[in-house]
Amino acid sequence: MESRVKLLGHPVHPMLVVYPLGLLGTSLGFDIVHLVTQRALWAVIAYWLIAAGVVGGALAVPFGLVDWLSIPGRTRARAIGAWHGVGNLTVLGLFAADWVLRRGEPAGPGVLPIALSCLGVGLLIVTGWLGGELIDHLGVGVDNGAHLNAPTSLGSQDAPPRPRDGRRRVKV
Repeated sequence: MESRVKLLGHPVHPMLVVYPLGLLGTSLGFDIVHLVTQRALWAVIAYWLIAAGVVGGALAVPFGLVDWLSIPGRTRARAIGAWHGVGNLTVLGLFAADWVLRRGEPAGPGVLPIALSCLGVGLLIVTGWLGGELIDHLGVGVDNGAHLNAPTSLGSQDAPPRPRDGRRRVKV
């Protein structure tokens, strides 16, 4: 199935999510550098990365919702999309709380904001994988001929059998 909202022929939601993923993930890296060096500059950079990541993530939400609503019901893709969306809303909530907690003193975040960043990045890895599963394995937003009930890409038991020579057959 194809994405409902496109820009120059490409789905908008996947274009928008790369920025929040990178910004929020990198913010934790700068927090770690801050903890190691005790230099306030790194915490301030993390604060602004979180701000930009939360805003960017919020901009991606409506496009993801439109795409999710267009997935046929009672499909594996619809269920994975729901987990992906709810998980990412949780990520945005964790980082929004993190951002608010840092507002008073961005140069010296306490334990709680950094713990929220760790939780947020951990969940972001899971929800990012789910988004990849939707696009890369199930073909959601990619092609009208996508197989919306394809099995998971994690297990080899669902893979088609290989020919005796060990090579995969590719349709051309």
